[in-house]
Amino acid sequence: MEECRIKESERKERSAKGANRMFLGGDIGIDLGTASLIIYVRGKGIVLQEPAVVAIDRDSGELLAVGAEAWRMLGRTPGNIVAIRPLRDGVIANYDITEKMLKFFIEKACRRRLFFRPRIMVCIPAVVTTVEKRAVLEAAGQAGARSTYLIEEPMAAALGAGLEIAEPSGNMVIDVGGGTTDVAVLSLGGIVLSESLRVAGDNFDDAIVRYVRRNYNILIGERTAEEIKKTIGTVYPPAENKEIDVRGRDMLTGLPKTIRLTSEETLAAMSEPVQAILQCVKEVLERVPPELSSDIIDKGAVLTGGGALVQGLDTLFSQELGIPVYVSEQALTAVALGTGKALEYLDKLKGKPPLVFEAILRAERRR
Repeated sequence: MEECRIKESERKERSAKGANRMFLGGDIGIDLGTASLIIYVRGKGIVLQEPAVVAIDRDSGELLAVGAEAWRMLGRTPGNIVAIRPLRDGVIANYDITEKMLKFFIEKACRRRLFFRPRIMVCIPAVVTTVEKRAVLEAAGQAGARSTYLIEEPMAAALGAGLEIAEPSGNMVIDVGGGTTDVAVLSLGGIVLSESLRVAGDNFDDAIVRYVRRNYNILIGERTAEEIKKTIGTVYPPAENKEIDVRGRDMLTGLPKTIRLTSEETLAAMSEPVQAILQCVKEVLERVPPELSSDIIDKGAVLTGGGALVQGLDTLFSQELGIPVYVSEQALTAVALGTGKALEYLDKLKGKPPLVFEAILRAERRR
């Protein structure tokens, strides 16, 4: 009888340890971007990276496709199906669809094997309203989060880019995402100055669409514009003027038509949104304390986000700002990787309200 009790006790202990491991391994970091959604699972790394697009039945509201499958439907759906992006300008534009999308991706990332509701950390722009924060918290909770933490994108981007932000030294991050550009100066584990501009990669695409329509009377879709941006797009005078065939609909005849677009034309097309971002960076630099300014002059600024991969952006910024500017090696996934590093500090946040993730690196400085 005593032996049975011992075995039962050992079984419960092993079960508890296994549950604890599963719980720790189930912590999730989410880069909830306008263009794409990236999920980081603690202990595994990045497990999912898909477009933040959802296809629904217009009549019944039924979810038909999510992610890459829905992205392929953009601009190609019949009347009763609509492919939409539930996030705009870095924040939730459609709460119900965002909740369904998050639930789908979380289950896909965890492969439905988690028996415990995971703790989730979600990235948000540096400057958002309380209502927008609450919408993210509630959407994550409804999607299955045990508790939700918010981390500002520049903080996550800096962590993911490998910057030593816990040191008493200035670091500058320029995160050019799909819907927003976040500019921040960090020091001593916190954000000294930050600015969020709702101009980013999607605006580059829109600018290309407008340019082609204005100069060629050709209507193209956002998928085509994004392909042009990735293939030949540049924001700095190119050494080689590349060309690409662009197919669209002639607005005069209504018939399909093909034109040839060059890199120099994309330079002219994207100049307006690029200048808006550049002006935002300059305004932040003008407010930086002198001591931190000297650090930034020495170390420069790091570019992260999908928009940072546009050819010539680092060269243009370096020339205009007069400081070194370089693109992070993990530009596209830096924010998600940063949430992964931040997840390691969740246990230090016990007793704190899970609203806004801030100053978690103070514990690191005290080591």
